Amino acid sequence: MTEATPEHVTLPSPGRPLFSVVSAVYNVSRYLEEYIASIEAQTFDLARLQLVLVDDGSTDDSRAVLEEWATRARCEVVVLHQENAGQAAARNAGLERATGEWVTFIDPDDTVNATFFASMAAFAAAHPEVQFLSANVVLRNEGTGELGKHPRWKMYAEDRLVDLDVATSYIPGSSTTSLMRRDVIGDLRFNAGLRPNFEDGDFAVRYLLAAPSRQTGFVGSACYYYRKRADQSSTLQTGISATGRYSTVPRDGYLELLREARRRHGAVPMWVQHVILYELSWYFSSEDAMANSASAISGDLAATFRETLGEIAELLAPDVVDSFTIRKFQPHWRDILLHGLRGRDWHTSYAVTDKYDRTKRMVRVLYRYIGEPPEEAVYSRGELKAPRYAKTRAIEFFGDTLMWERVLWVDARGTLELRLDGSRVELLGAWKGVRTRALGARAIANRFRRPGRRRREALDRLKVDPVRVLASRAQVRKQFEGAWVLMDRIHDANDSGEILFRWLRDNREDVNAWFVLEKDTPDWKRLKAEGYGSRLVAHGTLRWKLLMINAGHLISSHIDAPVQRPPAILKHIDPRWKFTFLQHGVIKDDLSRWLNPKQMDIFVTSTPGEYESIAGDGSPYVFTAKEVALTGLPRFDRLHAKAQRIQGDACDLILVAPTWRNWLVPPLKPGSQRRVIDSHFFETEYAKAWTAFLRSPELTELAARTGRTVAFLPHPNIQPVLAKMDLPDSVLRLSFDGADVQEYFARSAVLVTDYSSMAFNAAYMDRPVVYFQFDAQRVMAGGHVGRAGYFQYPRDGFGPVVEDVEAAVAAVVDIADNGYAARPDFQSRIDATFPMRDGQCCARVTAAIEELDKARQGEPGRPKKDQPAAVSR
Repeated sequence: MTEATPEHVTLPSPGRPLFSVVSAVYNVSRYLEEYIASIEAQTFDLARLQLVLVDDGSTDDSRAVLEEWATRARCEVVVLHQENAGQAAARNAGLERATGEWVTFIDPDDTVNATFFASMAAFAAAHPEVQFLSANVVLRNEGTGELGKHPRWKMYAEDRLVDLDVATSYIPGSSTTSLMRRDVIGDLRFNAGLRPNFEDGDFAVRYLLAAPSRQTGFVGSACYYYRKRADQSSTLQTGISATGRYSTVPRDGYLELLREARRRHGAVPMWVQHVILYELSWYFSSEDAMANSASAISGDLAATFRETLGEIAELLAPDVVDSFTIRKFQPHWRDILLHGLRGRDWHTSYAVTDKYDRTKRMVRVLYRYIGEPPEEAVYSRGELKAPRYAKTRAIEFFGDTLMWERVLWVDARGTLELRLDGSRVELLGAWKGVRTRALGARAIANRFRRPGRRRREALDRLKVDPVRVLASRAQVRKQFEGAWVLMDRIHDANDSGEILFRWLRDNREDVNAWFVLEKDTPDWKRLKAEGYGSRLVAHGTLRWKLLMINAGHLISSHIDAPVQRPPAILKHIDPRWKFTFLQHGVIKDDLSRWLNPKQMDIFVTSTPGEYESIAGDGSPYVFTAKEVALTGLPRFDRLHAKAQRIQGDACDLILVAPTWRNWLVPPLKPGSQRRVIDSHFFETEYAKAWTAFLRSPELTELAARTGRTVAFLPHPNIQPVLAKMDLPDSVLRLSFDGADVQEYFARSAVLVTDYSSMAFNAAYMDRPVVYFQFDAQRVMAGGHVGRAGYFQYPRDGFGPVVEDVEAAVAAVVDIADNGYAARPDFQSRIDATFPMRDGQCCARVTAAIEELDKARQGEPGRPKKDQPAAVSR
């Protein structure tokens, strides 16, 4: 460790301070004003407070700000300086100068409430036996200013003293958010090798293991405001993708703590196990998330982590793992810890029935296993019957398949029984849920009725819902009952929802089809001007509610909750419509973690590879051939027509159309599909890379020489900053709002994108593609909306894959030199990907939707087991 240089210090207070704050400071000058203000605002006697601030080689003016404050501070302020050695080393240096009875390690980009130290002092005085004081952590979103609850917030409902050796539902806070007795700390120091995280938690646990007792004060009135940086630059926000999180931290942190606890106490105390399970829960939830700033690991690093995780699991008591509730812990996470890392065959002792098809009278049955699959037998009415549809789903974690899930759609017209390896297993309503007896047809049907139906009906007689009453009137039902409701996004159209709606109005007037859209948007005005006004319904209006309450089908290219389960409708009914997911692009990545929980009756796919990746055995998706239909996207019909009409010199655009990144924009607001671009957008690699490409003199010269125009069409989530981007006047700025986007693709001589599924649009029209992937490592590892799937760009892509601006421009030049045509190897891939370009996608989708309403007996054209529901012949 680099030794700290002579410091700047205020005059010391007489006597020993009660509290010392040790803060490691590195390039946080923009936050120091708030940090200092929160200290100066304390109601506690500042003469009894010491600040030890260690500047860890900052390259901004952090040191100057601290030294200036030290000249005017009302408390003792010690400023140390050292060459950059890391947070742990800086804190260890600060500990050498900490003289308070209690020590804490507040981060300099965070703040505390005005009564923080007064509350801690009062609690310590009231409970002299307390060894550890834990503050109430409040999450503070820098981008929005909103305050949120920490996952452990329930522990701080009130100020309370807890003995961790006795209590089973508490775990201590980290050293950053807690106070520890300086005399007990003694020679204990932070482990500088624990990077990028857990050095705080490790220090706190080792302190408590060495303390005379585990008497801990959970002080809810002392609030610690943890800043979630808008640029995601904090250690915790960036650390999850660092390799040390999967090697050093679990091995030298979690595993070593468990071993030390066992050495000291003979067995690992429950509170220590809870700390480790809490930490592991973040690994599992990151892996289970649709996407994250986290990186999904693979290769040797993943194998090392799995091995360490197995050693950790051996030190965790099964009953502790089973009973852990401090943070949400999914059943399959528990099963992986208890069984999946031990190399033994295993299967659940029960099965789950979670979905019911009333029309086909089938129920979905799930069970999970590890290792060799058990011998499976399904009985209906006492007779052995093969499932109507079946698949085996891979449950992947940490670079390997750690568990398998069987997905069975079986006959539910009689008593249902499942036997695994010859033994009957119970059927439950959910994983680890309420147990129930073997289910017959009526029991299954009743289970899947709306919750509390009889109670709700009784309440309805006392309190009438005027919207539901109006929706039940004969005139309304005559107009809307069984309607097909089509839509794209709430606020825009021009995708497969609109195209299928148009096709139905032109070809199938017998289908009661309506289109939902936000009123007075550009697409609303366009559709109304084109003569569809009588079939447009404004989203959010009373008429929309009446339509949705009576609808038989909801059909959309989007599946976000505001579309599929709109809150305004849930206030009135539990929707019973059948949902068709048209998609707004061909799936090429692994979106299973996002889509698996979704309720859908038809899942439209467009290519054999996409279909197999979702419905096939061994895929990570829960959907089978029952739900997945190989029909092609409805919008492909229009693409097909436009490709025939627009050719040659009419293809006048060099179309640049990148997708978005989930780290560029905040999450959707509840009930909305709109996002707001972060203020740091123009400083991002994304903005700089695409701006550099669009400003390339070579690209500008190529466009002029070949009679083309460079056109920029960013994803709708990026559109809000389009007007502010520093682009040449020669670049045509395109928008999705009110525009015929397919016309842009038809006019493209070449498409330059990154990871967008719009490349499939271009390929469908035989337009060449260039993939500009400057941030491939982060995106492919799960940093965007999905993880790497079956589609590998170098192997399956429709054009060259490049990683820098110069190579991207060169690839476009090469395509231009080839007459703006794809090279033969890429054209072969296009032809193999789309074996049925025939303009019949809308017809196939319509047939698949109609099939949903056909009762099981006598249904014509029912697909065979494990075959696509609607395939071009």
